[in-house]
Amino acid sequence: MTQKNPISPSATLSRRQVLMASAAAAVAAPWHATAAPIAGGKTITLVVSYPAGGGADLMARIIAPRLGEALGQSVVVDNKPGASGQLAASAVARATPDGTTLLLDASSFAVNPSLYPKLPYDSNKAFVPLAVLATFPNVLVCHPGFGVNSVKEVIARAKAKPDEVAYASSGNGSAQHLAGALFEERTGVRLSHIPYRGGGPAMNDVMGGQVPLFFANVASSLGHIQSGKLKALAVTAPVRARSLPDVPTMAEAGVPNYEVLEWNPVLAPAGIAADVRTRLVDGIRKALADSEVLGRIRALGGDVFADASQASAGKFIQAQQAQWAKVIRERKIVAG
Repeated sequence: MTQKNPISPSATLSRRQVLMASAAAAVAAPWHATAAPIAGGKTITLVVSYPAGGGADLMARIIAPRLGEALGQSVVVDNKPGASGQLAASAVARATPDGTTLLLDASSFAVNPSLYPKLPYDSNKAFVPLAVLATFPNVLVCHPGFGVNSVKEVIARAKAKPDEVAYASSGNGSAQHLAGALFEERTGVRLSHIPYRGGGPAMNDVMGGQVPLFFANVASSLGHIQSGKLKALAVTAPVRARSLPDVPTMAEAGVPNYEVLEWNPVLAPAGIAADVRTRLVDGIRKALADSEVLGRIRALGGDVFADASQASAGKFIQAQQAQWAKVIRERKIVAG
């Protein structure tokens, strides 16, 4: 008769270890594997307020694949440019608040309530903030032939010749216009504002010497700074830019309490369920923690939002609204 091999204690322990390891793996598995999908698994749309190729669009396309992985469902990008972001915001404000239609905007979201008193929605009531994805500093640049090497020299020249030193912007009420207005307020100078139809033409004229100053986006101006076509004087963030480590901050350059950041919020329509909001915020946090996402944001000259929990995203947006409302009111800035 063939004798059956008895089960050894070591074999039993090995199987127990396998079972325990399997249980641990199940606990450690991504939450989206067991959680019910948002809105039954419908595709989630990031409605972007600006055209393809712009900063907001780049952020949407960086974040969408990783957000889809985190949520376990498809995430697509839909550009709805126009009216300084109002078309996209209006569409999302009217959308069903089931978590499948989200607004990915730019820092103009905080400016528009003051710049456009008759918005077709109430920015503070029509949306629920989910996150601020990243912040990007600007950099004050000048034409190399302007003959200054520091912000202090710009201020001295502007004080000696009020209303004569000019700066370009991409239009009335644009980020560059507001950066210049805040600079005037903080330094007590009067500059001449030259609005263009877009940041590209504005920067081209600064490089051509037609206008001496420009508050440029770091990502779009970096190559021109490195080639010597533009001279960088100061960055507008509280810390130096990784891509411009030798360029001082405005505070270091002698202008205290000056901070101008471009940033990208993600917002849901008002009325979204608390559990769906939590799921979306968690998904965004996971996406932003991805090393590839972080690397691509830094390559654009930015950093992920300082509060990784995103708990302060709403307060950050409110603070930005308050800052620019004051500047727009006091400087009598109107859209154009």
